[in-house]
Amino acid sequence: MDAKSALPHCYRHPGTETGIRCTRCEKPICPECMISASVGFQCPDCVRSGSGTGHGAGANQARTLAGGRVRHDDRLVTKILIGINVLVYGLVLLYGDRLVDQLVLIGHAFDPSLNEVVGVADGEWYRLLTSTVLHQEPWHILFNLLGLWVIGGIVEPELGRSRYALLCLLSGLSGSVLAYVVAAPNQPSLGASGIVYGLIGAWVVLARRRRQDMRPVALFVALSLLMTFTRPGISWEAHVGGLVAGLLVTYALVQAPRERRELVQYGACGLLLLIDVGIVVGRTMSLT
Repeated sequence: MDAKSALPHCYRHPGTETGIRCTRCEKPICPECMISASVGFQCPDCVRSGSGTGHGAGANQARTLAGGRVRHDDRLVTKILIGINVLVYGLVLLYGDRLVDQLVLIGHAFDPSLNEVVGVADGEWYRLLTSTVLHQEPWHILFNLLGLWVIGGIVEPELGRSRYALLCLLSGLSGSVLAYVVAAPNQPSLGASGIVYGLIGAWVVLARRRRQDMRPVALFVALSLLMTFTRPGISWEAHVGGLVAGLLVTYALVQAPRERRELVQYGACGLLLLIDVGIVVGRTMSLT
């Protein structure tokens, strides 16, 4: 066995060999994880827990795989998103169909109670986002909240808060956009499934980037898509749109070259947003 193959692997990046260890806990760390300290380098866990000392612990912030800051609470955005879903569900229980009718994704339909046509095509673009945090059935919100907590708990620590928030926003929006384009104009759609499937797409990219065993991930994706296309009453458009957006956004986030990381990352997210807006404009023109 040669010297290179005998090197340990980074505890956060199993596919990366390294000869550097944290001066506090002695875990192996790669160049992406090492944080300068007064003596040697420290790992993100020691810095985050406050055990790091010296000027380096404060001056050189630990970074996630995508270049975001490592935070003490690495599920904060996930918790906020779950809180928003629960709050909106509580309002639905309080106000019923009146609120659902105002927030649900619908492209173009006649509302007899208002004696007018309503929907995204009529200028109510907010429905593309409000529908992504809207639920009516208890099983629906429980399933989506479980997906947000479990898969979001995998993805958010790898991306960092701001990048993770962008991923959720673009996944939910892209799922709504595909539903708006493909589904019947008067077919309502609601739920956080587009965001959840965006997180599934992100998980695929991250597992591949980490060189993890892809068989469990592929099986989970296959079962999720099987459920999408075999269960009645499911908006497959939102699932597929969210999944594709999650794949594309996360790939751009983790593969961006370090010297131009933020430019590439936010540029790619901005491009996807422009594409979504362009698609919505085109669909709206065809309906009105």
